[in-house]
Amino acid sequence: MAQGKQALKGRIRSVSATRKITSAMELIANAKLQKQRVQMEKNREYADTLRQMVSQILANNPDSDCVYLKKNQSSRTLTFMFTSDMGLCGAYNANLLRMAQEILDPQDPMIVIGTKGTSTLRQKGFNLIHEPIGSDHVDFYVFNDLADEALNLYVDGEIGKIQILYCQFVNAVTFTPQLLTLLPVSPMEREGREFKVETLFEPGPDEILKSLIPMYVRSLLYSTHMQTKTAEQGSRRVAMESATDNADELIDKLTLQYNQARQAAITQEITEIVAGADAS
Repeated sequence: MAQGKQALKGRIRSVSATRKITSAMELIANAKLQKQRVQMEKNREYADTLRQMVSQILANNPDSDCVYLKKNQSSRTLTFMFTSDMGLCGAYNANLLRMAQEILDPQDPMIVIGTKGTSTLRQKGFNLIHEPIGSDHVDFYVFNDLADEALNLYVDGEIGKIQILYCQFVNAVTFTPQLLTLLPVSPMEREGREFKVETLFEPGPDEILKSLIPMYVRSLLYSTHMQTKTAEQGSRRVAMESATDNADELIDKLTLQYNQARQAAITQEITEIVAGADAS
């Protein structure tokens, strides 16, 4: 009985120590989430403006001969995939990796941002064409270089499509994997009905698109990165909050068991004392 009580007491101490860690990680993730969300919203305005400009030009010039809009014969698709460097963020990485294995061709080229995704996809035999890129140590200039690399492959006809696989930040508790096509431009953006007004472009629309579309691709890559980092912190906060709640429930359960064991030991001692007194 004494050993059982000591074991329960040890487990309570262990779970309590773990609870302190998960609670601290929850607070840290929440602070990072708020900071990351502000940065995401600031960058989103710039990205949305560029997207609207591209839509406006394409709506007024549906037959544009811009090199970035020409479809080539390549059936290969280049995919940018965003994962995290660290774990303890719930199903964030697992959902993205599951989607990648379900819808992507392992032979198509991939550029993965985040060491968690890089290590797993290499083991699965995916064609990663870039050295590992940590998601916590990249900036806008890195995405500029990655975007230019992808655009050159598209113009040279080595790939026929550029897309992004990422986790969309819906709200503080909802994060969903999404697949976004960068090039060729989607039919919705080509239609751009709200922008069908007569507009004069100087220089010509093709020249503008030649400079604007690379900016658009770079911006969307960086904007997606900001969104995935926000989703990562949100997912980690939710996971740590759930872990803390589970620890609280387990501590309550173990404490009840400990109190029951202690009460049983006391009752047994009293019974033995009474029995000894009666025998004498």
